[in-house]
Amino acid sequence: MTGPTSEDALRARAAELGFDACGIAAADAIPEAGARLDAFLADGREGDMAWLAAKAVRRRSPQALWPEARSVIALAMNYGPDHDPMDNLKARGAGNISVYARGRDYHDVLKKRVKQLARWMAGTLGGEVKVFVDTAPVMEKPLAEAAGLGWQGKHTNLVSRDFGSWLFLAEIYSTLKLAPDRPHDDRCGSCRACLDICPTAAFPAPYQLDARRCISYLTIEHQSHIAPEFRKAMGNRVYGCDDCLAICPWNRFAVEAREAKLKAREDLSAPPLAELAELGDTEFRALFSGSPVKRTGRDRFVRNVLIAIGNSGDRALLPQVTTLLGDASPLVRAMAVWALGELAGSDKVADCAALHAEGEPDPNVRREWAALGITPG
Repeated sequence: MTGPTSEDALRARAAELGFDACGIAAADAIPEAGARLDAFLADGREGDMAWLAAKAVRRRSPQALWPEARSVIALAMNYGPDHDPMDNLKARGAGNISVYARGRDYHDVLKKRVKQLARWMAGTLGGEVKVFVDTAPVMEKPLAEAAGLGWQGKHTNLVSRDFGSWLFLAEIYSTLKLAPDRPHDDRCGSCRACLDICPTAAFPAPYQLDARRCISYLTIEHQSHIAPEFRKAMGNRVYGCDDCLAICPWNRFAVEAREAKLKAREDLSAPPLAELAELGDTEFRALFSGSPVKRTGRDRFVRNVLIAIGNSGDRALLPQVTTLLGDASPLVRAMAVWALGELAGSDKVADCAALHAEGEPDPNVRREWAALGITPG
């Protein structure tokens, strides 16, 4: 009778550190991933995310990033919500923040645990290690699938039979040759719920995403003005979008996050749009301290908030809108003009234009005024 293997000991230690899933893949387990990335980039679907193309060669495979790597330990931590995130879309006067960003920044939570596991590996099993938590050119989802943690669904995100759509991923690259787990089978079948629910039709085909149309991309990564065609579809989403994740039938097996730091902060569960619109840079940084939202920056965030205000139908929010017509950021001013047009009557628009449109230096803001029939001087 043999004792526990190195792989068994590794999984046990990962569980002790709070990881909900741990699997192993060979470093050369995803040869097809590079070609899929190339096709994505060739179509320009990365939008403003220039780092994807800049580091595409190193992203293609673990050994392109670190030639000495022989095994990849894929790790996952559940961040399941305590309710259906789709319910938040009904609260039009509140900002809807993606589930993953309502608690502590997962980078900070996971990285500490991954480093602990990596130190244990090096000291107990030997070999060299490198750790990654969404901060390097790593094909996380294909590697997680290869390691048996789940499969990439038709929405391109990882789906787990045990945790549904709600998993944060991390990886340890190792020079050890460990026994790999069996890759996970695709269990999507004929279901296309995630594709059909997308508000902006961001999926050209199953298993393909055009990030330029994705609300998560638009509200988080996109650095410029958001095109009019997407604004109504954004609803009250001010940071990210959970629709394609939340609708997945496999979420019937999902459970609430057990890591306290990943649970939603009460003040980020349904923050009033009126309060979010009044955030200056200092207040924004204070509210989102320790949150991934902070990296988006105040101006882009308030841009999103103004779109949500325009979609709210609540004329009581006009004071916040009119104040932001004079904001220092053209991103904010442009969406304040748009929100004004959505909420105010023609007399109010004309009064505000007289105060703010004359001499407007930014062409994008002038374009928003022009859409309301105002020609800035």
